[in-house]
Amino acid sequence: MEQSYHRPVLLKEVLEGLCVRAGGLYFDGTVGGGGHSYAILSSNDTVRLIGTDRDAEAIEAAGKRLSPFQDRVRLYKTDYRRYAEILGRAGAEELDGVLLDFGISSHQIDDDRRGFSYRKASAPLDMRMDLGSPFTAEAVVNGYTEEKLYRVIRDYGEERFASAIARNIVRQRETERITTCGMLASIVEESIPPKFRSAACARQTFQAIRIEVNSELAGLRECIKGLVRHLKPGGRICIISFHSLEDRIVKETFAELNSSCTCPKEFPVCVCGKKKEIEILTKKPIVAGERERTENPRSKSAKLRIAKKI
Repeated sequence: MEQSYHRPVLLKEVLEGLCVRAGGLYFDGTVGGGGHSYAILSSNDTVRLIGTDRDAEAIEAAGKRLSPFQDRVRLYKTDYRRYAEILGRAGAEELDGVLLDFGISSHQIDDDRRGFSYRKASAPLDMRMDLGSPFTAEAVVNGYTEEKLYRVIRDYGEERFASAIARNIVRQRETERITTCGMLASIVEESIPPKFRSAACARQTFQAIRIEVNSELAGLRECIKGLVRHLKPGGRICIISFHSLEDRIVKETFAELNSSCTCPKEFPVCVCGKKKEIEILTKKPIVAGERERTENPRSKSAKLRIAKKI
């Protein structure tokens, strides 16, 4: 199970995108088991890295994986959105590169205790990236109103049958509390018309509830902007997303940072003062090649966008 942490997605593409500099300082905000970080630190023996992750088990795994570089790496168990605090603690004002790899690790999916996968029937409905948080998927499924469940499943899962799924969740919990992944997956399957069912028909609902439990999209735009503003000129930011909601936010935020004056065309001079901050290096997101998709199924939905600070 430990090895499942060490399959970083789009590794070659990330290293090329970061364009690692000798003596550079890099921020890996979603360090996981340390796969990407290991490659960054291995690329040059003068490179330093700051890594964060909400998952204590991921930080422990990364600590072991990155032990050969212990004098050049600092790891923190925290949310990457607290980057300003962490950079302050590390005494780092400017960065040469930033990496964010969204989504969940293979280890989290495979661990029966974590409750991330609809395929783990007996697993508890947990889905917390930070096991220290008291808020779980079970609390969402059993505590949210039907309307709130519908909005979560529709908005975060982009599930066309969200209304029926929310309605049937509420009906089921009136007779029995929903406590396992298998119970929720069965409700979802029964809520979808037979001709639309598949082996993965619960995936979107599980994704939606996971996003809600971990507040994955909250403050993401401002976080990207803030991290870009900590980059040195020429520094790179690489962001890997795994579903359309994340990718849309990254695309739109990059576009905003790539734009200059937003004043109406009829204004004779600029009064907004907005300056272009980045150059977008990926007109379309980079996706995994056929070989990587075969060897690591998690990479199939990965999209990498890269920008350079100007």
